[in-house]
Amino acid sequence: MDTYRTISKPSEPILYKERKSKFYGYCFPVTNEDEVKEYIEGLKKEYPTANHVCYAWQMGIENLSYRANDDGEPNNSAGMPIYGQLQSFDVTNTLVAVVRIFGGTKLGVGGLISAYKETAKLALENATIIKKVLQQQVGVSFEYSEMDIVMRLVKKHQLEIISQDLHLKCKIVLSIPKSEFKKTFKLLKAHHKLDIKAVE
Repeated sequence: MDTYRTISKPSEPILYKERKSKFYGYCFPVTNEDEVKEYIEGLKKEYPTANHVCYAWQMGIENLSYRANDDGEPNNSAGMPIYGQLQSFDVTNTLVAVVRIFGGTKLGVGGLISAYKETAKLALENATIIKKVLQQQVGVSFEYSEMDIVMRLVKKHQLEIISQDLHLKCKIVLSIPKSEFKKTFKLLKAHHKLDIKAVE
């Protein structure tokens, strides 16, 4: 697995109506739970009359983690249908939130599941989904006199420089697609004047 799917930016809200209840669907790119908290609190402020702000997120690339929250709706009637759509669209590092404003008519558990699922689906269809390549980083330390050799290697193998500190003692951090990592690491190691370390 060298690539994964995620969303590039927060999506514009979409509105789904079901028997006078309004469901507003949102997608946000996230990498930690603090970001999730911020987005959910932001939506609660934006919709002070909302009865529920239900959501689900999935994060991680090789080790996935997820959470689904019903925010007071009947058990598993909101968070899990939203999470199901995250799985259907095969996206990670993504939060989908649905804001519900009650319209006076109860939908029943089946109606809720269907409404939350549909809103999450529409929100994800409205988001910009991108493919990202799984990268691993390597630190290369070398004397200034080796600069030409290093830069030639970088250019030849189209390696991405993440950071560089070029003085008498130089250090650069390279980003390498995970599938190419072992091969490239070996190639750099073959130059004995370079000090190579994988960056965690």
